[in-house]
Amino acid sequence: MLVLGLETSCDETGVALYDSQRGLLADALFSQIDLHRVYGGVVPELASRDHIKRMLPLIEQVLAEAQCRPSEIEGIAYTAGPGLVGALLVGASCAQALAFAWDIPSVGVHHMEGHLLAPMLENTPPQFPFVALLVSGGHTQLVRVDGIGEYRLLGESIDDAAGEAFDKTAKMMGLRYPGGPEIARIAEQGVPGRFTLPKPMTDRPGLQFSFSGLKTATLMAWQKCIAAGDDGEQTRADLARAFQTAVVATLTIKCQRALEQEGLTTLVIAGGVSANQALRHSLENMLAKRQGQVFYARPEFCTDNGAMIAYAGCQRLLAGQKEGQSIHVRARWPMEELPPLV
Repeated sequence: MLVLGLETSCDETGVALYDSQRGLLADALFSQIDLHRVYGGVVPELASRDHIKRMLPLIEQVLAEAQCRPSEIEGIAYTAGPGLVGALLVGASCAQALAFAWDIPSVGVHHMEGHLLAPMLENTPPQFPFVALLVSGGHTQLVRVDGIGEYRLLGESIDDAAGEAFDKTAKMMGLRYPGGPEIARIAEQGVPGRFTLPKPMTDRPGLQFSFSGLKTATLMAWQKCIAAGDDGEQTRADLARAFQTAVVATLTIKCQRALEQEGLTTLVIAGGVSANQALRHSLENMLAKRQGQVFYARPEFCTDNGAMIAYAGCQRLLAGQKEGQSIHVRARWPMEELPPLV
């Protein structure tokens, strides 16, 4: 089955073609980072307008790259949530219009299910069951995965997501948006051990996360440096390293607990923060000690993209799931509400 995937949940317009027999045929992405950077964060109205501007040219680009005619497409998948409602409506409206015009089925895809399944696009995909760490700007969750649509939430953040904490910490330290890659970049030059920051909620049982306290501790340390006139580039790098170390250690400890609790040795990490090299190395070392393995997508498929939506949508379309002609999107959408594949 040949499926066109459309991603417009936030600030990236993604389009891809996925074939259930031949795999990923083509994908294209337009990032709005430069558009939003001047504001220090995503402006929803600007994001929606830019999706409208980019969507059809990207579809044409992907079709040309795959040497595919519209008549060959057998289904359309689009991100139906969670995300910014205005941005979601752009992709949903376009998908439903094309599905009606081409007389093919469409299906709305859960954005985080797309991320969770992105490692399935690699040459050596993980096998069910496994524990998944979904870690992005909007989500930090541990989920037991027994199959597509068979999800059980094990723990999540009670306040800021890890990616959100990265962005906010970077902003208060004067780094440019988006903050996660900037923190990771300068942390490489940081001196380990100069600052010691807390690993939140690791001193108690459970799989919940909280990053607001760590963010506050980092702010207090930075303000103390400013007051002392010690706020140069090296100090900024040292503090960034300490912050990243605390986040990575927290995520690693919680992942280990989840694996032990569920009696599993396979871990999947997905979402934008899964591209962080320090996190990957920490989890790989932890799994190696447990004779286990960690799986993740290539860097370009860690952030929002059309390929993950095309893949996830293809699986659900093959199972006979599809939408009606009405357009529905959801800003919030618990993943446990998704139906399993039949």
